[in-house]
Amino acid sequence: MTTTRTRAVLVALTATAALALALTGCGSGDDGADTAHASHSAAAGATATAGAHNAQDVAFAQRMIPHHRQALQMAALAAGRASSARVEDLAARIEKAQDPEITTMSGWLKTWGEDVPMAGMDHGGHAGMAGMMDDTDMTALKKATGKDFDTKFLTMMVEHHQGAVEMATTERSKGAYAPATRLAGDIVTAQNAEIKEMNQLLGKG
Repeated sequence: MTTTRTRAVLVALTATAALALALTGCGSGDDGADTAHASHSAAAGATATAGAHNAQDVAFAQRMIPHHRQALQMAALAAGRASSARVEDLAARIEKAQDPEITTMSGWLKTWGEDVPMAGMDHGGHAGMAGMMDDTDMTALKKATGKDFDTKFLTMMVEHHQGAVEMATTERSKGAYAPATRLAGDIVTAQNAEIKEMNQLLGKG
């Protein structure tokens, strides 16, 4: 009797253990599937958010790149022509800030499959863009030296910065791509501060 009873107990325990393992296996599989699904959904959502952009974002990058390039051309002239150390310092800061921004915006356009504006285009090709100097302006700046250069450079760069602030303000209100709207905000803040500085150097502040 003892042997029969023991066998019965062992059979029952074995069956219970097998059922528990089966249920645990199913539970783990479901949890794994749910976790994988959640992770995939989160990744997809992050990708969609990071990649979301609209026509305004494209226009902002395609217009701001040549705008920045011209600012760099203007700033590069200061080293050999400016009479004021403060003007030279300002020009160096403009170069340091805007060159990396060109690289960033070019990267966005490539990722989006959009055209990156070619370097070396004549300034007349951007006629009507806020704050852009034309060929006559650039020629006059290249010929200027000393205090005359300082005055021309500061006057033109104030106008140039005002154009950039205008474009960046539009991007902040109408753009969809978060990194682009953040950059636009940075441009507004930095260039408004430089406009104030330049006006002070011109005796207008």
